[in-house]
Amino acid sequence: MKKSVRFSLFTTLALLLLCSLPLTAQDSLSERLLALEGVAKVEELPTTAFPEKYLVYFTQPIDHNNPSKGTFRQRVVVGHAGFSKPTVIVTEGYGGAYALGSAYQEELSKLLDANLIFVEHRYFLESTPTDCDWTYLTAEASACDLHAIRTTLGALYQKKWIATGISKGGQTTLIYRTFFPNDVDISVPYVAPLCKAVEDGRHEPFLKKVGTREDRRKVKAFQLEVLKRKATLLPLFEAYCKEKNYRFRAEVEEIFDFSVLEYSFALWQWGTPTEEIPGTEATDEALFRHLITISEPGYFDPAGGFLPFFVQAAKELGYYGYDTKPFQKYLSVTTSKGYLHRLMLPEALENLQFDAALHQRISNYLRNNDPKIMFIYGENDPWTAAGVTWLKGKKEMRVFVQPGGSHKARIQTLPQAMKEEAIAILKQWLAE
Repeated sequence: MKKSVRFSLFTTLALLLLCSLPLTAQDSLSERLLALEGVAKVEELPTTAFPEKYLVYFTQPIDHNNPSKGTFRQRVVVGHAGFSKPTVIVTEGYGGAYALGSAYQEELSKLLDANLIFVEHRYFLESTPTDCDWTYLTAEASACDLHAIRTTLGALYQKKWIATGISKGGQTTLIYRTFFPNDVDISVPYVAPLCKAVEDGRHEPFLKKVGTREDRRKVKAFQLEVLKRKATLLPLFEAYCKEKNYRFRAEVEEIFDFSVLEYSFALWQWGTPTEEIPGTEATDEALFRHLITISEPGYFDPAGGFLPFFVQAAKELGYYGYDTKPFQKYLSVTTSKGYLHRLMLPEALENLQFDAALHQRISNYLRNNDPKIMFIYGENDPWTAAGVTWLKGKKEMRVFVQPGGSHKARIQTLPQAMKEEAIAILKQWLAE
């Protein structure tokens, strides 16, 4: 080989190697982030939880299978703890504005002294495409969003990755692990339902057994008393909705009835003590205020901020139904069937068809594999009725259920022995 040819080859190889190396230590983290492919913008954020924190906008395809459909910006928060530490990716199921707060640090990044990558879900808040075509709001698309961000930031954060999310975010954690099983080392979905239909059918029987008999008696007595006093409470309800400028797809009396039906689910979901339930002798004002506190009617306004979630629930995530039999005498509707489509979706979307393929795919993945996944649930949370609590014969996957716990169940809320066990397992998984 001639010297000139050998020199040229070595020079080319050296340049290629240099280009493949991460930016130098002299470059700031913001510069490193901005240099990554797909990153459109980086802004520094104030923080009391991390040495550094940034708001990062990623350019994502609206359709990952057909990039010609256009792009949108997805909002991501990066909390930097150190390149030598593990990284937690929060698979948020909704909007992510709260993660911008200076003190924000979700549970695992704090417990494990880890970096934080917080991803706002597509079609929520700032991560919404300009042309809001609901066709591309799918579980698979959200998983592809996470995969793209994980792949890109993996160039900087090369230690182990943990995916986690709460409620719908927990569902997203499961979806992500199912579609991209090798992207993360550990998954920790909190209070994550895995519903099999728009009205799943497991929640209503759950509410008939939750808590004590006396607890359930108080809940039902309140609901019945509110319905019996509809003549005096409905004007208060209507005035409240008018003040809030709510717009419903049904008469206000029907929304009143559905708010009463929703009451039991909402009370148990958030762990409201039954001692706070007003007795049947309480004033109209006391009954009304308690109802509104637990079951706020804005939930049934299609123009509210939950519309993207209701679209997903109707398409593939599923939801829950109501048991109307104990209250039928006082209701303005003969059935609650189909309420999600009729009340919470705009008229143009009321014919959305549910596809059970996602439920089947996730269930099959969990049955046929044994990844490092830790499920956290609350015993009294109605969502636990559709939770992943049926796993058997697994070595790695674990399920922790907080006794008497609600939708607020976390590792830190578990009984001490259970909490210590969960943390020890996580640290062992990180060490392997």
